[in-house]
Amino acid sequence: MTVAAAVASSVRESILDCVGNTPVVALRRLFPAPDVEVVAKLELMNPGGSMKDRSARYIVESGLRDGTIPPGSRLIESSSGNFGIALAMAARVHGLEFTCVVDPKTTTVNLAILRRLGVTLEIVDKLDTAGGYLGTRIRRVQDLLAEQPETIWINQYANDRNWEAYYHGTGAELVTQLALPPGYLFAPVSTTGSVLGCARRLREHFPGLHVVAVDAVGSVIFGGPPGHREIPGIGSSRVPELCCPAEIDEVVHVDDVDAALGCRELLSAEGIFAGGSSGSVVAAIARRLPTLPKPCRIVAIFPDRGDRYLDLVYDDEWLEQARVRRTETDTTTTTDTDRSSS
Repeated sequence: MTVAAAVASSVRESILDCVGNTPVVALRRLFPAPDVEVVAKLELMNPGGSMKDRSARYIVESGLRDGTIPPGSRLIESSSGNFGIALAMAARVHGLEFTCVVDPKTTTVNLAILRRLGVTLEIVDKLDTAGGYLGTRIRRVQDLLAEQPETIWINQYANDRNWEAYYHGTGAELVTQLALPPGYLFAPVSTTGSVLGCARRLREHFPGLHVVAVDAVGSVIFGGPPGHREIPGIGSSRVPELCCPAEIDEVVHVDDVDAALGCRELLSAEGIFAGGSSGSVVAAIARRLPTLPKPCRIVAIFPDRGDRYLDLVYDDEWLEQARVRRTETDTTTTTDTDRSSS
């Protein structure tokens, strides 16, 4: 084969054909203990900047194949940013329209990207009963569906094609990339699609795998009390329909401060510029490592890159405000406990 022919054979037809085949990297500088191996699947290296590229491509292209998404139709979805951007990419490639329902916690960078991709934005500003915006966003989606019944709701929180994307994608790749069986999977959760898809595929080959879901403090996915959260892309103010707690061995809750510190430690030690949910995973591993049996082998999922979080976890003023909020919350909790025992 000539050089020209080899180059031509490697040319992709669209940006969606570049999704997947993300690398796995050892985190030996961040976790240097000789009896510990931590490796991370860099989903942040997908072309749209996050692992959500996988589910957006899989859901849209599956729907176009089976007719549940007619050509030229309008999609609608509730998203805090990454899934919206991934769907917007898929819509551009396949000639679809897209309405994205967002909220005030969506970063300015994500909003700018969505606008540049030609997305119709609907911004809600009322909190739901759990103190988040997800319930309000979904109600707005349902209102818009009633007004425009031909619109297709992707519904990532209840769509089985969500977890299937990671079963056939991230999980399948990890099976071939991991030379030795991992003992633990640490993965962040929001819809729970990615952790379930990865865990289901990995457990077919590594049945002893211990699955750790990394959730946000203030998220209600696994029955925790609702609370204030600032970092998008991790946690939820409602329980996703996809959620299967029986398939999760352990849940570690990480607050905004520790997530931000995890991001900064990852960048400092490994040069990996990752988003808030990746920082949460780093913090969760650091918290659990002292009590895990040794030797141990951990695989972590790093969902998205850090440039969309410059005004959040990488901003010193934001971090200081998060520390103040945590102190105030701790003080309130202690006071309430004291009162209940008196």
